[in-house]
Amino acid sequence: MSDYYKPDRGPKWNYGGESWKLSRSKISLFLECPRCFYVDNKLGTKRPPGFPFNLNSAVDALLKKEFDVHRAGATSHPLMKEYGVDAVPFADDRMDAWRDALKRGVEYTHPETGFRMSGAVDDIWVRPNGELIVVDYKATSKEGKITELDQEWHIGYKRQLEVYQWLLRRNEFKVSNTGYWVYANAHTDKKAFDRQLEFEITLVPYQGNDSWVEGTLHAIKKCLDSEDIPAPSEECDYCKYREFAGKKLMAQAKKSKETKSLGI
Repeated sequence: MSDYYKPDRGPKWNYGGESWKLSRSKISLFLECPRCFYVDNKLGTKRPPGFPFNLNSAVDALLKKEFDVHRAGATSHPLMKEYGVDAVPFADDRMDAWRDALKRGVEYTHPETGFRMSGAVDDIWVRPNGELIVVDYKATSKEGKITELDQEWHIGYKRQLEVYQWLLRRNEFKVSNTGYWVYANAHTDKKAFDRQLEFEITLVPYQGNDSWVEGTLHAIKKCLDSEDIPAPSEECDYCKYREFAGKKLMAQAKKSKETKSLGI
């Protein structure tokens, strides 16, 4: 069995187990496809993961180091000044844990459902009035300057920011509705690679609205407490694959059995 993918997770990590938590990514999975969410969290088999984008992770790590310099000095990053954001990186002893999903992330126990919840932020800035700003780092390579996220698939990015805003509010922080993406866009119009990539960094604002989170948590609770397998999303390629592959495998097994019974 591959060390990269383990299809049978231990029961303590499933819903009801001592180590199970509802992460920000699991909430996104539920909204994307309830059936895949159920198979993952109730039955203990998650989707095969995509291969990690190490270049994106490198950009994230370097941006964190860069903003940490200003965090330590309580100074505004030049990008904040360029876009007129009156803030500095938030200096708090919990930042390392909040930014690391393996350590904890931002945590909260939801009293109505009993869910232990967590989400790992990329960064948090703070205004002079103490209001926190949720910030997420993104890296890509595309033509043109990135000034907004207007594609249908960007809904996942928006929900990500809103879950972080919701978690911080439940931890009794004052949180701005405005969040930001620090977007690093690699140029591809250079004459040569010359062993380096050049990035254009833009700051993209977003007016978050976390009002959907509470209702979603109750829908997740109902889903997990049910013995009925939820319907798949019509757009879920994973569910389509399981359905069609399962039918073809069953048909082939039947054909093989019939062939053997005839002694062919």
